[in-house]
Amino acid sequence: MWGKWIDCRVRPGAHRTFAVGQRRWAVLAGEPGLVGQVGGWSRPGDQALVLGLWADEEAYGRFMRERHDTVATEAAQQGSWTAIQISAGPVVQAFPGAAASLADALKDATLLRAADCLLRPGRTEHFLEVQRQVWAPGMAAAGGMLAGTVTRLAADRYLVTTLWTSPAAHAAYTADALPALRARADVPADVRTLTGHALPLEPSWRVLP
Repeated sequence: MWGKWIDCRVRPGAHRTFAVGQRRWAVLAGEPGLVGQVGGWSRPGDQALVLGLWADEEAYGRFMRERHDTVATEAAQQGSWTAIQISAGPVVQAFPGAAASLADALKDATLLRAADCLLRPGRTEHFLEVQRQVWAPGMAAAGGMLAGTVTRLAADRYLVTTLWTSPAAHAAYTADALPALRARADVPADVRTLTGHALPLEPSWRVLP
């Protein structure tokens, strides 16, 4: 699987223009290899974040070559943002949860938790092992976690994303389970910087095959 992470800084007063344009990406639903796309506004609300998942790099690359520029032009969002950062890479782990499949999780989730992690030198193997042995089972045991992925965006950068049934379910996990899991994981040993988002998902931005 292949993941794409889009970070847009939207101009003050241009939120509606950006959001209307984002809804036009619904045409992705017909693209071969699309697993799904979700997104929303980070808080405070001048940052729009979008996660796209594709079956593999080949499907993603074909869309980028053949269709992306046309869809982007028709979305007409270019004047609504001041900066955009696009990162993509392979999904190296998948987290099971309450959903029967990742597709179901993308369909049913109302909140996306994202942790954008820059790792310390030489800590990649341990970081990924901790994802498997600590975070995956710990989050699966929390009520409301539907599924998740770990995407390698660069040699030392990993994006950990989990899909949740509701903000309340994620808040309960944060209060009840997160402190113990964080202590077991010893996050500072592996992670140099972590940028986190608890992103309420915009239903009209959701794209499913």
